[in-house]
Amino acid sequence: MPAIEIYTTAVCPYCVAAKNLFKSKGLQWTETRVDADPAKREEMLTRSAGRRTVPQIFVNGHHVGGFDDLAAADRDGRLATLLAETAP
Repeated sequence: MPAIEIYTTAVCPYCVAAKNLFKSKGLQWTETRVDADPAKREEMLTRSAGRRTVPQIFVNGHHVGGFDDLAAADRDGRLATLLAETAP
C-alpha cells in the first residue's frame, strides 16, 4: 500500500476533493490537521518548500502539491507512477 500523507484544515473543499480522489481509487491516507497544531503547520511548510495552502499531498515521500497538482498528476499518469513506487 502506498504511503499517502495529506496536510489539511477543518474547512477545505480541496482537501475533501483530494481525499475523494484517493477514496475512488481504494486508497488510504494519513491526514494531518495543521489548523490546530502550529508545529504541524511548520512541518508542512518545511516539507513543501514553503507552500502555505492546503491540502499539501505527499505520495511515498514525494511532494505532489495541492489538489490541482494531484488532479494533473492523475490525468497525465504521474500519480500512477508514484503510487507504484515502494514507500521509503
